[in-house]
Amino acid sequence: MSSPITPAIVSALAPTGTLRASINLGNPILANEDAASGDPAGVSVDLARALAERLSVPIGLVVFEKAAASVDAVRNEQADIGFFAIDPARSEGLRFTAPYVLIEGSYLVPAASPIRRNEQVDQGDVRIAVGTGSAYDLFLTREIKEAQIERVQGAKGVFESLHAGQVEVAAGIRQVLEAEAGRTPGLRLLPGRFMVIQQAMGTPASRGAEAAAALAAFVEEMKASGFVAEALARHRIQGASVAPAAVQA
Repeated sequence: MSSPITPAIVSALAPTGTLRASINLGNPILANEDAASGDPAGVSVDLARALAERLSVPIGLVVFEKAAASVDAVRNEQADIGFFAIDPARSEGLRFTAPYVLIEGSYLVPAASPIRRNEQVDQGDVRIAVGTGSAYDLFLTREIKEAQIERVQGAKGVFESLHAGQVEVAAGIRQVLEAEAGRTPGLRLLPGRFMVIQQAMGTPASRGAEAAAALAAFVEEMKASGFVAEALARHRIQGASVAPAAVQA
């Protein structure tokens, strides 16, 4: 962080004496279970540990399988920080940093589908499966005018709906959809993307402006120092990019 870590900042970000970090395992770009230990691992976990070290407090990981639950944990102050896609629908009760990673959101369809481009998805006879409360759910709820949005539980539910013919389109993280297409014959990823997901860190708004500014400065330092890029490489993450530096007001 560019500013000194004062006792007030430590108290605001880790009021229990432990930095409780909300980790969403539903986004494998940022976190998943280590194959050997079963412990959470990934870019968001690395950032949480680095912040705890900076604050000179222990780290406590609060793990969830869905983004919405992870967001609620921070909003309800069951966790001190979290890692979320920036979205206006999530702003109440939270303060976000600028993004540290950018991720593409894409569509997956059956190979025989007449849909060839992203622009063709928003039609009255199309049903789109999304994970409830995900960044895709929030974005498409605002943007889709004609198609029907089917909200299911996580990526597994999205794929099950597509395989069962209950929907015509699956929406999600491009890399996750690519992996499913590689595992399952008869699926096709639409070219390009329908959205760019801005992954940021967040803290309860009640922690105050000074704590939010300190967290924002931490994220900027982690991007500028190469920490985020190195973490992406170390965890062999492809398709995600380090977000550019925040524009200073």
